[in-house]
Amino acid sequence: MADPQDVPLSSAQRSKIRRLSQPKEPEAGEEAGELNVVPYLDIITNILIFVLASVSVTFVSSIDTTPPSIGGGKVRSELSSKALNLSAFITSQGISLKTSSGNIATGCQDVGGGVTVPKVNDGYDYPALTACAKRLKNARSEFKEETQVTITANPGIDYKTIIDVMDALRSDDGEVLFPEVHFGVAR
Repeated sequence: MADPQDVPLSSAQRSKIRRLSQPKEPEAGEEAGELNVVPYLDIITNILIFVLASVSVTFVSSIDTTPPSIGGGKVRSELSSKALNLSAFITSQGISLKTSSGNIATGCQDVGGGVTVPKVNDGYDYPALTACAKRLKNARSEFKEETQVTITANPGIDYKTIIDVMDALRSDDGEVLFPEVHFGVAR
């Protein structure tokens, strides 16, 4: 029921209200409408995640090594027979060192049998390994120029142990010991 105090609209007013309430056709320049940026933001987000994941891989350091060769004689052919020819064998009991003179005895004092650097408290003794490698390198003047070591690990030795042995043999407080690492195959 209409309110008696309401004034009825004129036909011009009703016509104007009808015109304004109808959707307007876009003009020639307005046809594009709003830009949908959601797919663009999805792409940028995926690229940022990929870049962040790649950056973490970029900072991984690497150590130059030589894989075992077939026949085993090619890697160290440039060394003379008077060389130290240091080899490290990682076993579950510890680390054994071998030179061209023979196996290094326990305690790294002389040539003999046994594990050169046995495990201490169920862990490998890397400082003792570094000290032994330094002692062997400084034993004779001919050995001071030698920078190669062959590392062989028994099956079951974890990757971290091999890397820690490499690090222990590479240097000692800035003094370069054996930075060139070759990998041997356990027989």
